Amino acid sequence: MVETELPERGVVFWPVGTGDSTTVVLGDGLVMQVDLRDMKAADEDDAVVAAVIDRLADTLPQLDDGTPYLALFALTHADLDHCCGFGDLLQSSIKIGEIWATPRLWRELDEDTPMCEDAQFFHDEVERRVKATIKAIKAGKEPESGDRVRIIGYDDDRDQHSYAELPDAYFTTPGKAISTIDGNDVSDRFEAFVHAPFRDDCAGERNETSLALQLKLIAEDGTAGRILLLGDLAYPTIKKILDYSESHDRTERVEWDVLLSPHHCSKKVMYAPGEDGTEELKQDILDQLQAHAGPDARVIASSRPFRTSDKSGDNPPHKLARDAYETITELPVLCTGEHPTPEDPRPVVFVLEPGLGLDLVTTGELEEKSAALAGRSRTLLTALGLTHSVPLTQAAAPVPQPRGIEAGREAVRQARGDEAVPATSVGFGDA
Repeated sequence: MVETELPERGVVFWPVGTGDSTTVVLGDGLVMQVDLRDMKAADEDDAVVAAVIDRLADTLPQLDDGTPYLALFALTHADLDHCCGFGDLLQSSIKIGEIWATPRLWRELDEDTPMCEDAQFFHDEVERRVKATIKAIKAGKEPESGDRVRIIGYDDDRDQHSYAELPDAYFTTPGKAISTIDGNDVSDRFEAFVHAPFRDDCAGERNETSLALQLKLIAEDGTAGRILLLGDLAYPTIKKILDYSESHDRTERVEWDVLLSPHHCSKKVMYAPGEDGTEELKQDILDQLQAHAGPDARVIASSRPFRTSDKSGDNPPHKLARDAYETITELPVLCTGEHPTPEDPRPVVFVLEPGLGLDLVTTGELEEKSAALAGRSRTLLTALGLTHSVPLTQAAAPVPQPRGIEAGREAVRQARGDEAVPATSVGFGDA
């Protein structure tokens, strides 16, 4: 039987090919999803990618009526490899309490290249929530769970869009921290510090307007685990984040124990055009990342397995980037498409432990870990199929109270259609 209880604190990086799907468990029934890549390919028996929506439906906390509950969904930017399947998520049995979106989403409507279908689904849902929130406020009420929305970042054309009518409380700008999730004060166990998007980048390339966050999970004894999520940002914007934090004496905001390598381990993080136009290694950004890394810091590449070498024009993941990251940490980069093996990838799971921090849980350590963690992490590991060899797409065994998951899955399968998303899709930009 696949259990459904989640741990009090932890983070899961799902194997979804080259794309991002990150689940953060805050505790007390609150779970946060950052980006989504859920593909038709995951329905195949021999799939090596996770059916994330199905797995969330199986493992999320339940509301009183048995509905799987996702407290928060945050989208870093509207590329397909970050929002693939969002329309299916809306049609599933999962309730989403709150959504975070950036103003760049509204600029997409005015661009020559239209948004992908799932990005349009996301935009439409955010617009619905904006209208519902404004209606509630005019009636002297707070928006209900399921209608809540937060706009993160600046934009010079804010007054041209519907979200401009939202009160300031529903906006968060870079340099501010968020400690409420779906109406719940979570300051005792979670904080999201916003680094980007910057105002100067509001009309820039989509990747450079990515939502960038430092997430901090806090254990009962005050032990913190810090996660850097930087979307698809490249060298110039990440350098700006690091420089600004250092010059304003807030280096604690760029400290990290786990770094999700931007743009699926793209070399554009530490390689940039030199004066002669050729790519050159930017050691300065590697030095800064190393300076702010915690003990036993880990870099995660959410991607397909690495090639043995890079060729000109290759999309991420880039071996050059992996090699560069491994010069700043004592532990190797963990690739979601290779962990523990390329033939049978498992979710990369970290559990926040008092006095220890974010602790990687691997299949080889399960028996030892389960006793040490007093059963808190084992429930998640079992739910994810990590305690024995179970395909990522295998459904949960029947439970006494039907939850309607199969009906939700059928809607997902119908919405996906017969064609899988190409396995090599990496958003709309170059490598």
